[in-house]
Amino acid sequence: MGRTSDARERLLDAALDLIWSSSYGSVSVDDICSQAGVKKGSFYHFFPSKADLALAAYEAHWEQKRPLLDAIFSPQVPPMERLSRWCQSVRESQQVLFEKFGHVCGCPYANVGAELATQDDRIRCKSEELLNRGLRYLESAIADAQREGSIHVADVPAAARAVGTCLMGLVFRSKVQNDVGVLRELEPTVLQLLGAAVPA
Repeated sequence: MGRTSDARERLLDAALDLIWSSSYGSVSVDDICSQAGVKKGSFYHFFPSKADLALAAYEAHWEQKRPLLDAIFSPQVPPMERLSRWCQSVRESQQVLFEKFGHVCGCPYANVGAELATQDDRIRCKSEELLNRGLRYLESAIADAQREGSIHVADVPAAARAVGTCLMGLVFRSKVQNDVGVLRELEPTVLQLLGAAVPA
């Protein structure tokens, strides 16, 4: 595939990397074009604005990560193992980013959603939508764990939201402290939230 034909994909990748590793506000269209090796005129051929590029980049990122989530949360995997694998995947993905960028990057959806919540409602809504997609995986695993008697929660959707909130809080603390090790707390905290046995 030539440089022209894959220019859109390179813009998507560059936008995600730059915004995720710093912030939406600190990244310019020029920065994105330079990173992608794409001329500014080509940028506007594909995207009317930086916001439109960001929306497309975050959707593309979800589509890239969805097969991993489908595998982690496969119904063939015992539900508590799904949750354990998910916690491990979160730590591993943040470790990869730490090694790539030199700092904890946090959650791409929560980052940009929080940054632009009062400035760009389209991006805020997209962030909320993507976070909710992730919650559906958690809700399915928690519901299955409840059915098999591994956990006992009063409200499965509320339990999934609590786990998602726990994740965002720990990822945020990990980012503030610039320490991926904070995420070792994720699995035991999730198990406590769900009333499951915490391994010694």
